[in-house]
Amino acid sequence: MANLRLACVVGARPNFMKMAPLLRALDAYPSIEAVLIHTGQHYDQNLSDVFFEELGMKRPEVSLDVGSGQHGEQTARVLERFEDVLRRGTPGGKRYDLVVVVGDVNSTMAATLAAAKLGVKVAHVEAGLRSFDRTMPEEINRVVTDAIADILLVSEPSGVENLRREGHAEDRIHLVGNIMIDTLVWLLPRAKARDTHQQYGLQPGRYGLVTLHRPANVDTPEILSRLLEVLIDTSRELPLVFPIHPRTKKRIEQFDLSQRLASAEGIVQLPPLGYLDFLALSSQAKVIVTDSGGLQEESTVLGIPCLTARPNTERPVTVDQGTSTLVGNDPVKLRKCLDEVIQNSYKKGSCPPLWDGMAAKRTATVLAGA
Repeated sequence: MANLRLACVVGARPNFMKMAPLLRALDAYPSIEAVLIHTGQHYDQNLSDVFFEELGMKRPEVSLDVGSGQHGEQTARVLERFEDVLRRGTPGGKRYDLVVVVGDVNSTMAATLAAAKLGVKVAHVEAGLRSFDRTMPEEINRVVTDAIADILLVSEPSGVENLRREGHAEDRIHLVGNIMIDTLVWLLPRAKARDTHQQYGLQPGRYGLVTLHRPANVDTPEILSRLLEVLIDTSRELPLVFPIHPRTKKRIEQFDLSQRLASAEGIVQLPPLGYLDFLALSSQAKVIVTDSGGLQEESTVLGIPCLTARPNTERPVTVDQGTSTLVGNDPVKLRKCLDEVIQNSYKKGSCPPLWDGMAAKRTATVLAGA
C-alpha cells in the first residue's frame, strides 16, 4: 500500500518531457503513488496516444481543462481547480502528501500556491534558475514557486547559488541534474533512426535549424526583418530548416515578409513538428539558432553550436560551459557567429556534470525520502 502520495502537475507540452522520466523512476518505489494531473494550460493536438507511447508514460488521470487566457485569468483557474483536486484527494480518496511541479509555466506557480495554502508540501523540479529579467513571466513564476516550495530540485550549479543567495535552507536544496536531458537520452536513438532528413532533402551535419517565437524577436517588423535577412543570407552557404511557430507565422504574414522568406531557396519552411521528428533534426544540425530555453540545454549535451536569440538566459551553464552564445536580436552578432560556425572556428563546449540521463533517478530518491 502506498504511504507517499504525489500529485504530479503538468501544464504544457515541455512539462510532459520533464515529468515522463520522473514517473518512470518513481515506478521503482512500490510505496509511492504518483497521480498525473494535467491543468490543460496549453491545448496541444500533439498530445496523442503516440506522444505518450514515445515518452513511455501514462496519460493524465486528472485533467483541469483550464485553457488559454491572460496570465491572471489562467492562474486563477488553475488555482481554483487544483485546490479542489487537493481537497478531494487521490482518485482513491486519500490525501496527497506532496505536490510535484516542473518548470516555470503559470500552472507551476498556481499549483504551488494552492498547495501551500492547504498545507501540502511542494517539490519544484528545475528550481533556482534565474534570468534576472522580471519582464519575463517565466521569471516571476520561478521566483514565486521557489519562495514557497519545500523541496528544491536543481539542474545546474548556478541554481544552487541563486537559492542560497535568496536565503533558502541548505537541506531544501538538492542538485540532481537536468531531467530534460533524461528524455533526450531516452529518445535520441529512435529519433536518429527516423528518415526525417530524407523527407526534407537535408544531409546530417550540413544544415542549420532555426526556431523563433519570443515577442522580442518576432513582434517588431524591423527586428524580425533584420533577423530573417541574416538567415536568408546564411542559407546561400548553409541550408536552414525553419519549423515556424504559429505566432511567428502570423507576424511574418502581418509584416509582409512571406514572399521574401519564400524566395530563399536554402530555407526549408515547416510547420511545428512532433518531438521525435524535431529531435531527429536538432541532434544532427551543424548549428541551431533559437530563443527556446530547452534547446539551449539539448544543444549543449549534443555538442552543437547554439546561437541563442535572447539577451539573457536562466541557464548560464550552457553559455559558460556549453555550446551556447547569447546573440540577442542583434543581426551583427548573429551573422558573426554563423560565419564562425560555417568556418569551423566556433567555440567548443562540454557537457555539464549530472546532465547524464540519470537526473530522474536522483530526483526520485530525494522525493522518496520526503
